[in-house]
Amino acid sequence: MFELLLLMLERLGLIVMLAFIATRMRFFRVMVKSTRLTRKQTWTAILFFGAFGIIGTYSGVTFQAESLVLQRITFGIQEDAAIANFRVIGVVLAGLFGGYKVGLSAGLIAGVHRMLLGGFTAFSCGIATIIAGLFAAFYRSKNPNAVNRPLSIFLLGALAETVQMGLIALLANPTAAAISLVQTIGLPMIVANGIGCTLFLLIIQSVTKEEQKAGALQAQKSLRIAEQTLAHFKHGLSSHSAKEVCDILYKELNACAIAMTNQDMILAHIGVAADHHKTNMSIQTKLTAEVIAKKQMIIAGDDEIHCKEPNCPLGAAVIAPLIIRAEVVGTLKFYFHSKKEITELETEMLSGLTNLLSSQLELAEADRAYQLAKEAEINALQAQISPHFLFNTLNTVISLIRIEPMKARTMLHSLAQFLRQNVSATTTKLHSLAEELHHIKAYLSIEEVRFEGRLTVQYKIDERFLHVSIPPLTLQPLVENAMKHGFKNKRSDCVLIISVQEQGEDVVLSVQDNGAGFDPDKLKKLGNELPATDSGTGIGLYNSNKRLQMMYGPEASLAFSAEPGRGTLVRFRIPKLARKDREHHEHEEQTDSHAGR
Repeated sequence: MFELLLLMLERLGLIVMLAFIATRMRFFRVMVKSTRLTRKQTWTAILFFGAFGIIGTYSGVTFQAESLVLQRITFGIQEDAAIANFRVIGVVLAGLFGGYKVGLSAGLIAGVHRMLLGGFTAFSCGIATIIAGLFAAFYRSKNPNAVNRPLSIFLLGALAETVQMGLIALLANPTAAAISLVQTIGLPMIVANGIGCTLFLLIIQSVTKEEQKAGALQAQKSLRIAEQTLAHFKHGLSSHSAKEVCDILYKELNACAIAMTNQDMILAHIGVAADHHKTNMSIQTKLTAEVIAKKQMIIAGDDEIHCKEPNCPLGAAVIAPLIIRAEVVGTLKFYFHSKKEITELETEMLSGLTNLLSSQLELAEADRAYQLAKEAEINALQAQISPHFLFNTLNTVISLIRIEPMKARTMLHSLAQFLRQNVSATTTKLHSLAEELHHIKAYLSIEEVRFEGRLTVQYKIDERFLHVSIPPLTLQPLVENAMKHGFKNKRSDCVLIISVQEQGEDVVLSVQDNGAGFDPDKLKKLGNELPATDSGTGIGLYNSNKRLQMMYGPEASLAFSAEPGRGTLVRFRIPKLARKDREHHEHEEQTDSHAGR
């Protein structure tokens, strides 16, 4: 018995080798991962496991039942002979991974084959093989996670072989020879088949873990590529951005060449065949045009690429469309020396990368659209001029023309300067604080004439910050609000203080008056809500506040403090560094970071 067990464990090495080979077959990997097999997969699994069961029979040990003398493998069994085998392994695994249909069919194939070999145990062994396939499928249906527990599979294989020993003892004739046979081969076969099923399972788990590890590495690589490419697609798809992205992909992937196109021409080509796949050339392959037309990824061999260059060394390609809002804007092409290099895992990663880059392009497009809309809104807000101010100024000029023509002339000059700066402000996002103050002084020179000596303006300006950039027409609405509403009913001693001071990393700008102030309930709405009527207080403040928030974020919002009859103070803060300078510095830092890598 011990000698038989050692011999069977030795023969088990053949089964393990076959199991290892099986796990390298594509259909087997798909079957193991699938929860439901297709018709083709089902028939393939039936034939595979049926054949595996037959091989398990032939790899067994044949011997005479009475003399118990071991013999070599034969393709026919004498009437008084039997065979200790590994047939159960293939059938049990068929039931576990393929369900009832695959388990029953594989059991029939292996079982009928065993019956045809002959021997006094042929019928009982054949029936036991069929039962093993059905029992394994039943066990899996009741225990879905059984394939993840090696001990359970060992017991299942051992139990299937135990059932076979019981059927031999019950059905085989002569009964005495059958019982003697079971006593001799029962324990070795139960142990060997249990171990065989377990080893097969462990090999499958090992392959699954390898795939999971490879998938994790591919995911990590994809995230690394996404991080590197994001900055380059910030301004959309162009020759420059395409070249930078292709450089990154060429370093990270195993492709022999990487290319990117728009709908008409090659934007970049890095690697093999760069001598005739050049930037700004028209698309060289018919396959690229086909991908753009069909909006689908295509995997092609050498005979399908159809490059215009007859000696092109590119042997295979994965060409995928770059899509923005359901429209193809270009293609991303991965070239290989041979189609054999393009594995299923590689294809999935390349497809995922293409989708990721398409998403980056779409986000960049959406961001540009948002920026354009925001700039348009800012320009619209900047272009607003109070009609009341214009009418009042013109009426004042009319009244001064006869009495004090020089004052009228000065006032018209200031008005022209004010209007010119208003118009120029709609064409720029930022200008210096010095320009903003110059604009305010033009406005206040007009108001001083109207106020006839009742207005005193104080400037508390830290001149170190006159170069700091600020959105045009930001301070002017605050000053206008003080003049129009703060001093509305004040007959004398109107004081306006305009301040620019440093505070940490920011510059704090404020406009303060000693006018009427605001009611506390109304103060909460200033700058955050539009007034009910165009003539009401707050349109200018709302516009200024919204522009500051869009430009610098909520921390730059207008801050109000006021008391009825005691004046109003409006403050806001902006960074010392202009936005365009910040973007320039950020770009330099990114460039230095990439160079360091």
